[in-house]
Amino acid sequence: MSEARSGDAVSSDATVIARAVVSELIACGVREVVIAPGSRNAPLSFAVYDAAQAGLLRLHTRIDERSAGFLALGLTKAGSLAAVMCTSGTAVANLHPAVLEAAHAGVGLVVVTADRPAALRGTGANQTTDQVGIFGSAVSTVDLSTDDVPLLGSWVTHWNVQFTEPLTPGDRWTPAPVSSAETPLSSDLPNVRKAMAASSERSEDRPGTRLAQGPRTVVVAGDDAGPRARQIARAGGWPLLAEPSSGARCGDNAIRTYRLLLDGELGSQIERVIVAGHPTLSRPVAQLLARAEVYELPARGIWPTRPFEVSGVISEDVLVEEAGDAAWLEAWQAADRDLGRRVDAHLVEEGFTPHDVAAAVGNALKPGEQLIVGASNPIRDLDLMMRPYTVGERRKVLANRGLAGIDGVVSTAIGVALTRDTQAYALMGDVTFLHDSNGLILGPDEPRPDLAIVVVNDDGGSIFATLEQGAEAYADRFERLFATPHGVNIEALCAATRTPHLKVTSRLELEQALAHPNGGIEVIEARVGRRDRRALEATLRGLVSG
Repeated sequence: MSEARSGDAVSSDATVIARAVVSELIACGVREVVIAPGSRNAPLSFAVYDAAQAGLLRLHTRIDERSAGFLALGLTKAGSLAAVMCTSGTAVANLHPAVLEAAHAGVGLVVVTADRPAALRGTGANQTTDQVGIFGSAVSTVDLSTDDVPLLGSWVTHWNVQFTEPLTPGDRWTPAPVSSAETPLSSDLPNVRKAMAASSERSEDRPGTRLAQGPRTVVVAGDDAGPRARQIARAGGWPLLAEPSSGARCGDNAIRTYRLLLDGELGSQIERVIVAGHPTLSRPVAQLLARAEVYELPARGIWPTRPFEVSGVISEDVLVEEAGDAAWLEAWQAADRDLGRRVDAHLVEEGFTPHDVAAAVGNALKPGEQLIVGASNPIRDLDLMMRPYTVGERRKVLANRGLAGIDGVVSTAIGVALTRDTQAYALMGDVTFLHDSNGLILGPDEPRPDLAIVVVNDDGGSIFATLEQGAEAYADRFERLFATPHGVNIEALCAATRTPHLKVTSRLELEQALAHPNGGIEVIEARVGRRDRRALEATLRGLVSG
């Protein structure tokens, strides 16, 4: 590509292709771009800045590529298609965790990486490695050199752009709004937003096959199952076992304490399961799916095949025969009410527990607000303690359950919160918070949401206490290998980034803090113990037959 003129100034090859890439992203519906600063990606940074000045997108800058990737992931998970851009070398590798999470969760993240010219590959040139295919089978790479700019796909997209010097523009760019029919470098461009909207049309408005009442049935709604799982459960008159981030945990069919009830008499009577989304939270659910007859709504992500035997696949437009045995659902509802009361009563005797924290956060979420939940114990505690919401109130609970890692949760939460002008909350453990505490590093010009981050601080990884390695036989090495106490002063850590911090030691203090958020990003540290976690879990399981 030869140098192109803009007015009296001359733009280099790098500037021209960078502007073409940004124009293509805008045409595809990208409205949020996260930049991690670097030299080789300078052409992209200048082009994005000019597009943001023109009001065509919103710019975010982060100094750490891993946080930048998860910020873009959070923005996209909440419905605002985002791209993340970085320089060459190890910067690209730091995007890998966010790329893997997006790929396995089926989130349409866009990754644009700057590269040295291909002629330098295989040499010791500074910050040069093989970036083509760097993300493995999770996503294919489109390697761009001059004027080939690709179309966006429906999943994660990686554009690797080779830039030759000079890397700075000779002029300011005033991009014109580009429609999907007017993109300068390609034709017949799919409109990503329309495609996403079409896939989420109300399936009950379309004709479909019928699902017979059949044997005793429950509906399992895993992460991102969506409202169709609730609709099927209601139509069939079946219990709904919905994870917090399923998008289906609402209505009268949703069973709060299902994880405990599965180990009791009712759980043993289940003969058929309809599963939607990506269930990952509990072993009782995994054991149920391994023994019962299972029908699935197709899963999303690059590995949609289920890890258990599936008897059949049903489409979202399936129609359910009229509700059958009302006593089946009523038995679950009655057992849920009774067990829920006993769980709550017992926890009162335990003092301030992680379960209290989860319950308080779940109760604080108002219609129209969003909650982002970290992995490990917090989302499992929320699963037990969060009462089903009323249908139509549009409370949104999100989590990174594609690979269920603890990395990038602070940045994901900020990204999610930035998509709405309402209060948002995040719930995570102390190790998860520390893993991405640099997500709190925001420059003075960066957009800041209203986000209250609740950190359950028990000084280590308490989830391992509930697993096999937490058994008494391994007590002599458990702390060093798994609990990993850190002793970090979270208040001082927050002070380093000028993030408001509040420490609470009771449920009442926490509820008061959540009822009166300060605005902006703030951290509420809930101090709890963890040494009795294994015994507490055993006691709660024992309440099923108590």
